[in-house]
Amino acid sequence: MSEFINNSQMRQKTIKDIIRQLHEGKKVEEVKSQFEKVFHGVSASEISKAEGALIAEGLPVEEVQKLCDVHAAVFKGTIEEIHQPEEPALIPGHPVQVLVRENKRISHILDKAVRPFLSLKALEDPNAMDQLKAGIDQLKDISIHYKKKENLYFPYMEKYGVTAPPKVMWGVDDEIRARIKEVAALTASQSIPKETLIQKAQDMADKIQEMIFKEENIMVPMMMENLTMEDWKTIAQGSGEIGYMIEHVAQWEPEAGEEEHECVKTEEGIIKLPSGELKTEELTALLNTLPFDITFVDEKDEVKYFSEGKDRAFPRTRTIIGRNVSNCHPPASVHIVEKIVEDFKSGRKDEEDFWIRMGNKYILIRYYAVRNEAGKYLGVAEVTQDIDEIQKITGEKRLMTE
Repeated sequence: MSEFINNSQMRQKTIKDIIRQLHEGKKVEEVKSQFEKVFHGVSASEISKAEGALIAEGLPVEEVQKLCDVHAAVFKGTIEEIHQPEEPALIPGHPVQVLVRENKRISHILDKAVRPFLSLKALEDPNAMDQLKAGIDQLKDISIHYKKKENLYFPYMEKYGVTAPPKVMWGVDDEIRARIKEVAALTASQSIPKETLIQKAQDMADKIQEMIFKEENIMVPMMMENLTMEDWKTIAQGSGEIGYMIEHVAQWEPEAGEEEHECVKTEEGIIKLPSGELKTEELTALLNTLPFDITFVDEKDEVKYFSEGKDRAFPRTRTIIGRNVSNCHPPASVHIVEKIVEDFKSGRKDEEDFWIRMGNKYILIRYYAVRNEAGKYLGVAEVTQDIDEIQKITGEKRLMTE
């Protein structure tokens, strides 16, 4: 038995079997008992490999997502700590420290502003519903926390071959966002039974708390195992653009000697084009000055470039460079992106447009197939622009503004 337990491949196979049993409807307690008999502990990396293997074998990401909370409950308390230094969680401004602080804020909102009002007795207080509404409104900021995870952490996990957890987590993130929105709507309804509101809110709170566990006990150890100091530095630099759920975030820079390699400075070159030439500085400033965002995905479906103008429709961080475009979108919409790319590659289409409302913005999203003079497909250009003010234009303007 000890040889079996110490064999990583066999352990992984057993984890896969347990997840499959859960998928087939076996009771959680049955599986948990089986798990505890066979294993003394299991690493987060092995859970990741098991999930990845299931997805590779054809189990849809959505199915693994459904199992996520169930098998997290099974593994909870049995995951071995990956031997990484704990200091990052204590270093002011380090991405791990920021993540832990934000999770503490999320837990605080749940414990102080949501859960105390989730009973019929509590809701008898005439002020309870307003207080619960206020708590749910605070939870809406959780989207900032998840955006950092999806746009900064996931690209590096994928870079180092950890692909299953990001796909599963992103799907659960979207589910949590939807649940918060649903509960917010229920608190504003006068007709919904209080029992229904309480159950929906409890389910929402449990799923949020479970995600906190997964982030800190599965995702963070995987990242500590793989990411370099330079990777963490890039994540820290990109976090400010997306924002924080907390105040007073220190600016973190690796101390002298911590950096694993020095950046080699090169002279700014000249980019020669058929119709002229530009310095790198000039071209960068030109593209960032344009009143729309440009993103280019090459023929291998990898993000190669995006402009960094002042007013962006969607957040972009430099960690997406080299990332597969399919991994840059939520699971619920990735099939649309893949269909666009497929149509462009086949030559069936050369462009595709979408337009959506985002608060007071009206965003036009345009996709163009990029081809060379011979018609060979080189990639996709995405152009996004807020056209709300443009739509208001009437008549003519022939004079300069004073």
